[in-house]
Amino acid sequence: MVVGVLRIDLRLFEVQSLKQKRSQVSRILNRLRSRYPISAAEVGCQDLLQRAILGISMTAGKEAQINSVFHKLEEDIYHAGIAELIGSELEYLHYGEEFS
Repeated sequence: MVVGVLRIDLRLFEVQSLKQKRSQVSRILNRLRSRYPISAAEVGCQDLLQRAILGISMTAGKEAQINSVFHKLEEDIYHAGIAELIGSELEYLHYGEEFS
């Protein structure tokens, strides 16, 4: 079993208030959760208007499966036009059969 953890740093467009930011971040998270088999939450920069850090995780049998989904997810964010992807960090946690 492999757990992939992705940290995404976003710059949000046209945000004038924290209420508007929460709305945009919520829309992004709901879109990602509905399209991909992931767990996701805003995990940083909550007090900054035009920045958001998202934490995304996924469990699969192989790194390649997770990498494929995370790549599609990043492309989805890019093409949605809601936010600019500033950066991302990906980490894998491996669990062997001794846990089964």
